[in-house]
Amino acid sequence: MLFKKRGKVSIKDVAREAGVSHATVSRALRGSPLISPPTTARVKAMANKMGYSVNAVARSLVTGKTHTIGVVVTSIADPFVGGVTAGIEAFANERGYSTILATCHADPETEKRMVASLRERGVDGILVASSRVGTEYCSMAAEMRVPIVLLNNQRPGGYPDSVTIDNVGSAQRAVEHLLELGHRRIAYIGHSLGYASECDRRQGYELALTSAGVALQPAYILQADSTPESGATAAATLAALTPRPTAIFCYNDITALGVLAYSREQDLRVPQDWSVIGFDDLFLSQHLYPPLTTIRQPMDEMGREAAKLLLGLIAGEEIAADVRMPGELIVRQSTGAVGH
Repeated sequence: MLFKKRGKVSIKDVAREAGVSHATVSRALRGSPLISPPTTARVKAMANKMGYSVNAVARSLVTGKTHTIGVVVTSIADPFVGGVTAGIEAFANERGYSTILATCHADPETEKRMVASLRERGVDGILVASSRVGTEYCSMAAEMRVPIVLLNNQRPGGYPDSVTIDNVGSAQRAVEHLLELGHRRIAYIGHSLGYASECDRRQGYELALTSAGVALQPAYILQADSTPESGATAAATLAALTPRPTAIFCYNDITALGVLAYSREQDLRVPQDWSVIGFDDLFLSQHLYPPLTTIRQPMDEMGREAAKLLLGLIAGEEIAADVRMPGELIVRQSTGAVGH
């Protein structure tokens, strides 16, 4: 077997040495499912042995595709972002796509600028996590001529290509758990900015109570700003009520963290004096004291599902999907039977 001693190895050289066609080499190196795993492995091994590397610029000029997707997130410090981004990158990499990450710090105008910038870079599609722009992308996607998928859209109103958790059903299951433990005085600490997810979770809270014949108590419904400090402030307000609630459902785990901190400072026992339940199941939730009962968002799976939807749109599939993924109730030591 003779390899070229001088000059750059071409895809035709690899095809000749591997005993396959030029098209087969191209598909195998892209990880195409049209090529069998043994053939793909053989072609990749030969390419490595010969020192062949794909020229991404040249390939994009031929195919009109860069095999790159853009991902716009609020902040890399957000634990939710880390979870979904891992799923996005894993799915994209498995299919030969690279990702470019941009942050918008939850600002709608910055978000739109980042999307426009990624399009100028020639990405094949764009995925926006926790969008503050929402349905505006219906017209933007058409103007930019690039598929846009929203993950955990935070703006009210539907968008045809989106993936989110079933916030209503998941919140309803959280409150039903408290009802099953005998609680009837159940408080809710939401998010003051009124995101779509907050509205849905409050709706799930109210549905669970009304379905059980429990009257809504406006004094038990408070707003925070998704920080431990604001969670603690809301907990102080609830603790001063007569009668005091016996359970608290929090918009997210970060808010619940503040409730637990306040409880320790005030010698309020959890779950004996009141039960606490969160939403997200962040990595820290199982390490809190006591470990936090919560709704688990399937963050990795949501990222994968969003990437799958985006790559399908890039491939020209005629699909429109509003995917709602179920949350999972994770029961730990922060919830218990009423009065215990």
